[in-house]
Amino acid sequence: MIRYVLKRLLILIPTLIAVTLIMYTLMSFIPGDPASLALGQGIHTEAEIEAKRISMGLDQPFIVRMGEYLKNIFLHFDFGNSIIDGTSIKYQLVQRFPSTFKIALYSIILTILVGLPLGVYSAQHANSIGDRTGLMVTLFFDCMPSFWTALMLIILFSLTLHWLPSTGNSSFKYFILPTVANSLGGLAGFTRQVRASMLEVNRADYITTARAKGLPERTVTYGHALPNALIPIMTVIGMRFGSMLGGATVLELVFSIPGIGAYLVNSINSHDSTAVTGGIVFVAFTFAVIMLLTDLIYAFIDPRIKAQYVARNKRRAKTNG
Repeated sequence: MIRYVLKRLLILIPTLIAVTLIMYTLMSFIPGDPASLALGQGIHTEAEIEAKRISMGLDQPFIVRMGEYLKNIFLHFDFGNSIIDGTSIKYQLVQRFPSTFKIALYSIILTILVGLPLGVYSAQHANSIGDRTGLMVTLFFDCMPSFWTALMLIILFSLTLHWLPSTGNSSFKYFILPTVANSLGGLAGFTRQVRASMLEVNRADYITTARAKGLPERTVTYGHALPNALIPIMTVIGMRFGSMLGGATVLELVFSIPGIGAYLVNSINSHDSTAVTGGIVFVAFTFAVIMLLTDLIYAFIDPRIKAQYVARNKRRAKTNG
């Protein structure tokens, strides 16, 4: 297992470096002079602009600046300072990340609590009226953009019924509508994935044998079929969680939640390329960590991965012996 963990880490590091290089390169060649933006509005002489460029290190070659940026991120986890107001980008992201993370976390929990039993039911009653109805409903929600769903929820539950607030993040109730809007699309896909995985497991020989032994259907479903169906579903959960983290950044604008998404949009509007680069790289880092944890959980619950590395160690021991 240690070899598996090290292998995943070695794959993760070059991926993060590649994402950082691409983002830094793209944002470095967008139109506009960062030195002029940093000086603010007003008339500035060429000497003032050039002095600002030197203080920001913009007079250095591109390769040197990119190497310095990579060193700051991977050695010091420092994303630099905002061009517009000079504040620490890392501080802003860390302050705003909890709101974004809460939306994604609540969304994946809701997706699992609803999608897992619904997918199991659909698989156990395949091609029935309930199954077909569930597939139609999930397909309908899967086709709706999350921001449009958020607007409809605000109109219904905030403006019409006055049950839930539409803006803010001071308590749990402020996250109910963003959570529902963020999870509906993922819930639809997750339900279909659980259904497909359960149907595949139900056709396995050991499930047929369990039924032939006279075991109760509930025991066959939840004691034999579901644990094995969960192995590929764990990967889907990790990917859904990562996508919901990105979806949360969009919904923050709709619900006026001060998260990473709102920070990125404000940075884009103000042409703050440094803050945009840092925010996107930070989100990429978070997504990569989530997928790494998903791989580790997958390896823990899947005996085939353990057996694979145990067999390799035995062969290596015999060779060395």
